Amino acid sequence: MAEGYSLVKTVVQVLNDGEKGFADLGEKLKNPETKMFFIKESAHRGEFAKELEAELALTAGDTKDIGGTASGAIHRSWADLKASLGGSDHTLLETAEQGEDAAKKAYKEALEAQDLPSAKIRELLLTQQTHIQASHDTVKAFRDSTAL
Repeated sequence: MAEGYSLVKTVVQVLNDGEKGFADLGEKLKNPETKMFFIKESAHRGEFAKELEAELALTAGDTKDIGGTASGAIHRSWADLKASLGGSDHTLLETAEQGEDAAKKAYKEALEAQDLPSAKIRELLLTQQTHIQASHDTVKAFRDSTAL
């Protein structure tokens, strides 16, 4: 269960990063439709993290202070720098897609684990993974629509 727990914890960290990242980028994007998507997606990431944390607490014990990842904080700082330098929506959406790639990878690795803490966690991961993939595709479509 140690590897499975660790991989699910990584998913939660990536979701926490995504919640902050989507909110931050949502404030910086100019297109109202894209901005609204990012704000809503931020809330989804927060909900997904809470669902997994609650199930981890039931099956594996303490989940306090899971937080986010160091790479997520660096990624958000990079996005802030791009925005402050006058980065276009396209540039910001490229940054968001990189974050989405990290989320997809975290879910894939967790679902490949043979020792997840519970069947309920596997079920949550599968359901959330479908949403994460759709979100990635939406971000990519927004990015492509803003290409120069």
